[in-house]
Amino acid sequence: MWHFRLWDVQDVAVFLSITLYMCHLAGAISIHSPQRSFTRSVQEDVFFSVDVNCSRNPTIQWTFMSAAVSRSIGTWQPGMYTNITVDYSSRVQPYDNGSMSLSDLRLQDGGFYVVTVMETAGSSKDVGFVLKVKEVLYEDLQYLSVSALVLACFAGLLMLAMWLLDKAYRKIVAWRRRKQMPENDATELQPL
Repeated sequence: MWHFRLWDVQDVAVFLSITLYMCHLAGAISIHSPQRSFTRSVQEDVFFSVDVNCSRNPTIQWTFMSAAVSRSIGTWQPGMYTNITVDYSSRVQPYDNGSMSLSDLRLQDGGFYVVTVMETAGSSKDVGFVLKVKEVLYEDLQYLSVSALVLACFAGLLMLAMWLLDKAYRKIVAWRRRKQMPENDATELQPL
């Protein structure tokens, strides 16, 4: 027959502390983000908001990936150093919590962004983001509507000019007829 021994308070406390320590080691890096998919227009800004929790001093690296290219954006350690690549130096703003903002978006900025958090012990964790950059269509529509308005005004001016020329032509023709008519209205009737 099996005898089960009930655990006393010390055993439970030791078990819980070991379990919590193991969970802490297993989840030494955590990355939280409220939003992972973005849609922006050309020349707008995007803010990749993340909150990195790490038991040691992390190194944060952002990478851009698309179907055609994969390139590093930058690497930094909170409060220590920042190394942003030349392609992004004027458009990227890194933050100590791991977040990054990218300004003045271009069509080629659309793709996948990956933040990698690495510890000095060698563990790392990645989180991906999707950015879709669309063209600003209202500029094309604005250009089209302005062009249509200019053409309509030009057509209206041409119609007004034609109407005025027609009026002037009719007045000139009427004036010539009056000038060619005899001055006296004496008409002779001839017998039949």
